[in-house]
Amino acid sequence: MCISPNRLCDQKNEGKHCGRLDRQRKRIFARPLLAVILSILCILCGLRLLLAAQDWSPKNFSRIDWQPTRAAEGAHYVGTSSCAKCHPEQVRTQPVSPMGLALQRAQDAPVLRAHRRLTFRTGPFLYTIEWEGDRVVYRVSDGQRTVSEPILAAFGLGDAGQTYLLQHQGSYYESRVSFFNDVQTLDFTLGHPRSVPESLEGAFGKKVRPGEASLCFACHSTASVRGTTLQLDRMIPGITCEGCHGPGGKHVATMQSGDRKEPSIFNPGGLAAGDLVEFCGSCHRGSFQVELTGMSGVQTVRFQPYRLTGSRCFNPQDPRIGCLACHNPHQSRSRDAAFYDAKCLSCHPAVSTEPTSGQTASACPVGKKLCTDCHMPKFVLPGGHLEFTDHRIRVARTKAFPD
Repeated sequence: MCISPNRLCDQKNEGKHCGRLDRQRKRIFARPLLAVILSILCILCGLRLLLAAQDWSPKNFSRIDWQPTRAAEGAHYVGTSSCAKCHPEQVRTQPVSPMGLALQRAQDAPVLRAHRRLTFRTGPFLYTIEWEGDRVVYRVSDGQRTVSEPILAAFGLGDAGQTYLLQHQGSYYESRVSFFNDVQTLDFTLGHPRSVPESLEGAFGKKVRPGEASLCFACHSTASVRGTTLQLDRMIPGITCEGCHGPGGKHVATMQSGDRKEPSIFNPGGLAAGDLVEFCGSCHRGSFQVELTGMSGVQTVRFQPYRLTGSRCFNPQDPRIGCLACHNPHQSRSRDAAFYDAKCLSCHPAVSTEPTSGQTASACPVGKKLCTDCHMPKFVLPGGHLEFTDHRIRVARTKAFPD
């Protein structure tokens, strides 16, 4: 005998009917289960997108009230001129570094001042970026209709490339095309489809969600985000001293009072290598952010903190492998491979020796100079017109990109 939801069936006489009822019962029970599974997947997908648009830098720094992508409500910024009184050397070089020029108003951007008119065509769409009086206007036309808006901000120094943010019909948009230094003209913005757009509206650019806009400005400017609110009227273009060290109002007041026991300012230089990588990764992207986006392959070469933590030699407690071991954020980075040799040799001795306390790395059997040429190869992003140094330090035996 087999049991159906409604009756007992005699297997000999009614087996076929009972079998149908069993199959129906399984389908009835399976449908709610499938619905539950699909609901869970949808929730997880939505959560992943939500998390990706938020600031998820660690909260275990020595000053938990300061995160590099947002300031507390009421934070008092004092400006770089106040910093210059005690830190003249840093203020002399930092404002003209790539971080200091990470965002510029269109009228101040050297790229746009040097190129008064830029054009790009794909299919029927003509893109034009040109000056009109004291404004720089981004325009897209399909030959019959035209959409244009003044450029709100230029993201990136332009040393590699520069992308433009626009405001259109009450929303922010990322320009469909960007300027690339290597080709000295416009091409598709990284991350945008390279196919011909289906409509003029699609050709204009990518609509930026409010949470994404806050992160864009927070990682390219200073004082633009208070709490979770984007406040462009208070924005300081570029990453200034206070972009990494936090609002300086309390610090200046403390120093002027003569009480120097508590500096009342955050110093990322005091973080352990692991925490420092996560701190810098708040904008340059660490492991958590990359995993949330689902990116893989050569596209991740742009995210130096994420790649660095994948190195065999990475030690979250060793300052010799942290971001600041090689990069001074107050200056432009050196492009000379020989500059980094001393950094490598601080762990890898020039000659084979017995490991000493705190020195566990072996000497390179092949060479003692230009280490990064072999162990940190460069990769070109598809359609990017620029090379990125892979920060996953390794013996690069092949040209393939290690995921």
